[in-house]
Amino acid sequence: MLTPLFDLGTYKREPRFTNGFYQKDILSVSQFSKADLDYIFERAQEMLAMCETWGTCDLLKGYTLACVFYEPSTRTSSSFIAAMERLGGKVIPITEGIQYSSVSKGESLIDSMITLEQYCDVIVLRHPEIGSSATAAKYVKAPIINAGDGAGEHPTQALLDLFTIQRELGTLDGLKVAMVGDLRYGRTVHSLTRLLSQYDVSLRFVSPDTLRLPLDLMNELIDKGLNVRETNKVSDVIENADVLYVTRIQKERFSDLAQYEEVKNYFVISPDLMAQAKEKMVVMHPLPRVGEIEYKVDKDPRAAYFRQVQNGLYVRMALLAAVLGQA
Repeated sequence: MLTPLFDLGTYKREPRFTNGFYQKDILSVSQFSKADLDYIFERAQEMLAMCETWGTCDLLKGYTLACVFYEPSTRTSSSFIAAMERLGGKVIPITEGIQYSSVSKGESLIDSMITLEQYCDVIVLRHPEIGSSATAAKYVKAPIINAGDGAGEHPTQALLDLFTIQRELGTLDGLKVAMVGDLRYGRTVHSLTRLLSQYDVSLRFVSPDTLRLPLDLMNELIDKGLNVRETNKVSDVIENADVLYVTRIQKERFSDLAQYEEVKNYFVISPDLMAQAKEKMVVMHPLPRVGEIEYKVDKDPRAAYFRQVQNGLYVRMALLAAVLGQA
């Protein structure tokens, strides 16, 4: 009889914390209460301190993440990969060349996800169709984290955005937040707006008429009693804004490129415009930018978009550890 290679009784992968996130899918910001947000942000602060002190740890040693992106991504995919590796886990990166995979042979999203589930413990998914992550989650036992579903939601971006606002300004209540750019298709705007609606904030929406915030979301905010206004001029909001959240006009969401050409340079944040802003405020952007913020603004201490990117690492580390029961 062969001698066993492993003594399976000496080690068990069991959750260390009962936090409400263990083995849960992260599909929408509507899942998060204020208490949930506080928990994740506290854990994110711990991740920040760990990275500054040690750089990496073994918290997720033995766990594997499948990072699956059906749309191009730089920040989100690399952020999740870095987050898992900083925590000592392994990654299956499917972020490039997906057109050469079984998808090109006609394999369905569900079959792809069930297949990948056999190799990993958690799946991060970006897909161009609204609701794709929720659909996959119905068939897959491993936790699914929505990394963007078309023009729907981008919950982890919204979490890191909110965490950034808290770190930069010290509070989430009493703020005047201006959302600028593509508010119709901007999933980051949709998700962040819903999170902000849990707090005492005033919201200003600045966009071309063709890219206004979806009516259902606007009505949702009004029904909650929030102070909301719409305009098509940044100059109407810049003086009073505590947060200027700028988004690009998304060419890939337009079926008629002539419509895109009409609005692509509608807003440009310049040093002259920033001269009208308050001394204590922040400019944010989910990136990439395509001309809507001039490079000269990067030197302004109020420009927080690259600090925003760094905060995404800590928030995603916290989320991965939480859904795997280790935070």
